[in-house]
Amino acid sequence: MMRLAGKVALITGAGGPMGMGVAKRFAEEGTSLIMSDISGTRLAQGVEEVESSLVSGASIYSQRGSVLVEADVDALLDGALKQFEQVDIVINVVGGLFLDARYTPVLELQEERWDMCFTVNMKGIFYLTRKLAPSMLERNYGKIVNVSSVEYCGAAGHADYAAAKAGVTSLTRSLAEELAPNINVNCIAPGIIRTLAIRDVGEDVAKEFAEKNLLKRMGEPEDIANTALFLASDESSYITGVTIPVWWPLASALVSCSVVD
Repeated sequence: MMRLAGKVALITGAGGPMGMGVAKRFAEEGTSLIMSDISGTRLAQGVEEVESSLVSGASIYSQRGSVLVEADVDALLDGALKQFEQVDIVINVVGGLFLDARYTPVLELQEERWDMCFTVNMKGIFYLTRKLAPSMLERNYGKIVNVSSVEYCGAAGHADYAAAKAGVTSLTRSLAEELAPNINVNCIAPGIIRTLAIRDVGEDVAKEFAEKNLLKRMGEPEDIANTALFLASDESSYITGVTIPVWWPLASALVSCSVVD
């Protein structure tokens, strides 16, 4: 039996490797999909990649736009809800780190970069939750999965990103309390995953990451997709407000940071 048969899932950043991986895995489990990405080209490629995994009776609605812009979010939901009656699952993948200024001490951070980092990593979650949670509450059902980062524990050199991702984990916990008991809100904290960011830094750096970690391989989008599938399924019905790290621990301090009391 498919684990998400008949459900409708909205996935942001669905044109990137991580979002596309989640969409494909969900399609294999019977989900109809709402796919959004800021890049029309990437989104079209993602839809094409995922379509072959759809089961009979499931379909895709896709629309280019930025979940950081409220008007784009409204347009996405207006179109999607004409095709589907409801949204059961939201996977908030959109987020990012400024690769052109990787290791910048706080004393050198510009205000524009600080503000943009929080916008990129948190505003889409805010908009989509505010707009979709009311209908989930009415139906007494909903699954929200946010994507943070293991760096939410703190990271010298890009404190803006670490602080923004800490905000994602904190928002997840707050929403879990506010939307309980019938809506589960959880978070995934990926480590180093083979995404566009890793591609941009080069294969040599990727190999170095793989050689240094305990599992001796890069994390793949499928690793995130499988975790998201678990959190979106009824198998995780007794889990809410939790952040699950998908990585190899570097230090006990960071492991303890990942544990929810």
